[in-house]
Amino acid sequence: MPPHSSNPDEIIPDIVIGRLPIYLRALMRLSQEGREVTSSHELGRILGISSAQIRKDLSHFGGFGKQGTGYQIAYLEDKLRQVLQVNREWEIALVGAGDLGQAVANYRGFADRGFHIACVFDSNPQKIGKQSGKFVIQPMSELKETIISKGIQIAMIAVPAEYAQEVANQLVDAGIRAILNYAPISINVPDGVHVQYIDPVAHLQRMTYYLK
Repeated sequence: MPPHSSNPDEIIPDIVIGRLPIYLRALMRLSQEGREVTSSHELGRILGISSAQIRKDLSHFGGFGKQGTGYQIAYLEDKLRQVLQVNREWEIALVGAGDLGQAVANYRGFADRGFHIACVFDSNPQKIGKQSGKFVIQPMSELKETIISKGIQIAMIAVPAEYAQEVANQLVDAGIRAILNYAPISINVPDGVHVQYIDPVAHLQRMTYYLK
C-alpha cells in the first residue's frame, strides 16, 4: 500500500492532496534540469506557495528532508509518486470523440506522468469505427464490456453537458471509480466514486473578477 499518511488514522484534507501533483511537477522539472537537491523555500518561490505550507503538507506523509540540507529531488519525487499511486501506469477510458475528446486522446503529456488513454467511445454513428489518432472509436454499447475486460478504474467525460450524467451512470455501472469531467455540469455519483471537474469557462470567470 502507498504511504498515504505517516499516521494511519489521519484523514488528509483533499486540498493537500491537490497540491501534491503540483509539487511533483516542479520536482520533475528540477530533475530534468539536472538538479539533485532543493528546499521548501525554493519550491515555494517556484510555485508561489509558502515554504511553511509545503513543509506542513509533506509532513503528513513522513520526513522527506532534513533541516538545513533540504530535499533529495529524486527521493522526494519517488515518494510523491508512491503517495499519489502514479508509480504505475493507469489506463483511462475516454467518452466523447468530438474536438475536445480527440485533443485529449492525442495529448502526449499523460504518458510520463502515470496515465494512458486505453479506449475511446462515442455515440455518433458517423464517428464509430473511425480512426482517431491511434484509436478506433468504439460504440457506447461496448463501453461496459471493454472497461471490465481491461480492468479500467478511471474515465474522462468529454461530451455535451446534457449527456454527461447519462454517461457517468454508465461508467459507474461499468465499475469506474474516478471520473475527470470536462462537461460544464455537475454530475451525481455514488459514494466511493471520485469526480474532478475541468471547466475552462469557470476558470476564466474566476479570473475576470480580478480584472477591475
